[in-house]
Amino acid sequence: MPRNSFLDNLLAFGQSLRAAGLDVHIGRMLDAIEALQYVDLTSKDEVYHTLRTLLIHRHQDFTTFDRVFAAFWLGAARSERQHDAQTEETDVVAVPTTIVIKTWSDAETISEKDFAALTAEELALARTVIEKLPWAPLRRTRRWIGGPGPRIDLRKALSRSLRTGGEIVTLPRRQRKVKPRPIVLLCDVSGSMERYSRTLLHFAHTLAKKARRVEAFVFATRLTRITMDLRTPKADAAIATAARSVQDWSGGTRIGAALRAFHQRWARRSLHSASVVLLISDGWDRGDPAVLRDQIARLQRSCHRLIWLNPLIGTIDYAPLTRGLQAALPFVDEFLPVRTLRDIRELALHLSALEG
Repeated sequence: MPRNSFLDNLLAFGQSLRAAGLDVHIGRMLDAIEALQYVDLTSKDEVYHTLRTLLIHRHQDFTTFDRVFAAFWLGAARSERQHDAQTEETDVVAVPTTIVIKTWSDAETISEKDFAALTAEELALARTVIEKLPWAPLRRTRRWIGGPGPRIDLRKALSRSLRTGGEIVTLPRRQRKVKPRPIVLLCDVSGSMERYSRTLLHFAHTLAKKARRVEAFVFATRLTRITMDLRTPKADAAIATAARSVQDWSGGTRIGAALRAFHQRWARRSLHSASVVLLISDGWDRGDPAVLRDQIARLQRSCHRLIWLNPLIGTIDYAPLTRGLQAALPFVDEFLPVRTLRDIRELALHLSALEG
């Protein structure tokens, strides 16, 4: 794990709390690490309340926690944090105070800024935030397993009663087993999408790494599968590899023809009724609208949910008036923006909340 990872910082924060006299043992830290998987790490308030709830159990310690939280995460008093790390009496080697994460205020500053307008430094920060988001949509299967669910497990209850002379002491319950929901990603890399393509491919790389069951394709005038390219651990290397395999990068756009190629060659092995399909495109299609309509309708019938992500939604005077979009939208379950960091964060939460 990289030294500047969020986990390193969280462990260093725990050391700072102990140096300030708070009883933060390893069990509480493990609870916090588990809980933070389910909150938005780019939201200061969500992280603050999660950590305070799980790490602090006495009201009189709140003031000390607030002081250490502000000093460590928001950089209000670096010198104090350095002093705490030097004076703490512990067998654990102190994490150097140079390990810091970008503050939430940095991310919030650019959260509504168009990806096309971000500087190189801002893009790097946006990509860091995207990597921290929870990209693991789940689905409930038909299988029932033990857990705090709505059904009583009579078989298990009767089996346990044999140990107590036939008396049922507790009523074990069952819940539906959950599995990762498959995702199919179809990303437009035509000329009109050039300002957004690389950032959105970084998003695709993160999605492939976090959600696991991901099939990824890019298209302009033809379709190219990049699933294997995105398995390269480092995002920049993965995107460079994908770009080399795409012969029509920044070319024209024929969405209908690309989707027809997907159905003919790849749909049987990569598309399932449980899949969520993310189609990323601005909708500037040079092909036959009738072909696009038919292929989009077929795609929607074959998946759990079809979401069209468009980086032009939210720009001044934008309206989905192209012939291709007019033909396709009646068969799209959701038409959402993907222009800013806030859009990406909301998409992550939306996917996590999908029912079924």
